[in-house]
Amino acid sequence: MADGTTEVAEAGAHAAEAATGGMPQLDFSTFPNQIFWLLVALVIIYAMLSRIALPRIGAVLAERSGTITNDIAAAEELKDKARAAETAYDKALADARAEAGRIVAEAKAGVQAELAAELARADAEIAARTAESEQALAAIRDQALASITEVARDTAGAIVAAMGGSADTARIDAALAARTRG
Repeated sequence: MADGTTEVAEAGAHAAEAATGGMPQLDFSTFPNQIFWLLVALVIIYAMLSRIALPRIGAVLAERSGTITNDIAAAEELKDKARAAETAYDKALADARAEAGRIVAEAKAGVQAELAAELARADAEIAARTAESEQALAAIRDQALASITEVARDTAGAIVAAMGGSADTARIDAALAARTRG
């Protein structure tokens, strides 16, 4: 009989448990314990994020911002140099034209043959200076474009690497070529 009584008692306990039923998380008697462990978990997660993850993210963002600022400053500096070279070119061209005008004025006072010789010399000098200035300006522009392309390539590679990817130089070069063409 003892076994029968035990079985009946167990069946009664299971029936009582089934009658209260439901999920243990919704049992009001365990709420203080659940709330305590929830707060402990949230404090640990907050401490880990604020001490480990967020400073690293902030450092990466600051470094990226500094790199971009430096690259923009370098591009502006090269742009200013190109403008200065263009101004020098315009001044040289204006000076050469002014000198040619002076030579023409002197030649008009002289003999007609001397006028033709002086004009030819002045035109040759203007052409030489113009060609020289155009070559210098083209070289500066090419250097600036190459520098900007190199900076863009390095920056794109650094951004891809910072985001966890591997920088494929062929794809970066193709993207830069497509972007600089149009």
